[in-house]
Amino acid sequence: MFEVETHISCLFPEILAIIFSYMDVKDKGRVAQVCTAWRDASYHKSVWRGVEAKLHLRRANPSLFPSLQTRGIKKVQILSLRRSLSYVIQGMPHIESLNLCGCFNLTDNGLGHAFVQDIPSLRLLNLSLCKQITDSSLGRIAQYLKNLEALDLGGCSNITNTGLLLIAWGLHKLKSLNLRSCRHVSDVGIGHISGMTRSAAEGCLSLEKLTLQDCQKLTDLSLKHVSKGLNKLKVLNLSFCGGISDAGMIHLSHMAHLCSLNLRSCDNISDTGIMHLAMGSLQLSGLDVSFCDKIGDQSLAYVAQGLYQLKSLSLCSCHISDDGINRMVRQMHELKTLNIGQCVRITDKGLELIADHLTQLTGIDLYGCTKITKRGLERITQLPCLKVLNLGLWQMTDSERSNNEAKKALPASKSSGTKNNPPVCQSLFWGREETPAVIRIPPGL
Repeated sequence: MFEVETHISCLFPEILAIIFSYMDVKDKGRVAQVCTAWRDASYHKSVWRGVEAKLHLRRANPSLFPSLQTRGIKKVQILSLRRSLSYVIQGMPHIESLNLCGCFNLTDNGLGHAFVQDIPSLRLLNLSLCKQITDSSLGRIAQYLKNLEALDLGGCSNITNTGLLLIAWGLHKLKSLNLRSCRHVSDVGIGHISGMTRSAAEGCLSLEKLTLQDCQKLTDLSLKHVSKGLNKLKVLNLSFCGGISDAGMIHLSHMAHLCSLNLRSCDNISDTGIMHLAMGSLQLSGLDVSFCDKIGDQSLAYVAQGLYQLKSLSLCSCHISDDGINRMVRQMHELKTLNIGQCVRITDKGLELIADHLTQLTGIDLYGCTKITKRGLERITQLPCLKVLNLGLWQMTDSERSNNEAKKALPASKSSGTKNNPPVCQSLFWGREETPAVIRIPPGL
């Protein structure tokens, strides 16, 4: 009896397709060039599920879009646009995601020629940094992209409240909206989005994520609109919005579905604002008040009282001390990420409190904490779940530097530690002091 030779070419195409699906995009393309059987298997739609094609549209390529459709690719990012956008829309009538981020030469005219009929399949559109786009384009989008769920307009500085009225009129299924640095947007526009002008537009009442970073014209009235109209909102980014204040936090404090709130560099937010948040019905899992220089130790006491379910807390450059850490740590049993970089009043005592009580921490930022020493860092590295430690601008004393240099000279077997006395990761202490470094803690350290 003859033995049948087992070879990879004997595998069924369906098995090959499963194997190819685990490869990165470049390797998927390479296996298609091996032989006819592999090419046919690699063209199976399951191989390319979820892949985003990244294209430079410079010259005509008749085989490009048929090839993408054969593979079942429905997500496209345009890296450079030297042809008409309508070329893409016509070539991929069932497109689901279109990323035009950074296509500076895209104009209202070009977008208007592309969107001339309903495109029910399109769910995500990214126009961030397309600086020539104005409200006119938003009118087209609102008219023809009724099923859009995510719209990114970050850096589109010509967008005004009129554009938001058009969005509120046409995009009722929108779940994510990014208006970062849309400098002309004011409280009126947020009112449109929130459904406060029902006579003109219903609003985007299904929004779950709203980014208003660096929208300088917004005030607490916008937060009132958001709290009243956007009841499904889960993520709100208000970083660098200098016009909002503690009073606005009263409105946000009753948003029961809000999970993540970013108040980074909101200069008018103080301990009083954190008090309002803590006294409400919020169930926040993430809070960022970094660079809010009016935030102090009292805020940490409020956090411990009413926001103890937080999993991520960022306090970089806030005026907090060991006393504030002491007020907070005993209640924060679920905290996994703590960012206290550039909090220059934190000392080894604060780190010891963190090590004793925040046992679920997986990451901590200590960049610029100049009063901590090796003793405090050794305690932090003993946290059982710690994976990421960010250090930098950490001052080592002369004696510590001498001790570390002596340890470097020891044979590896002498400095490897024992089961009961594990070694401290040496790279934590011997890195360049002026350079921030993210140190990943090996398992068991």
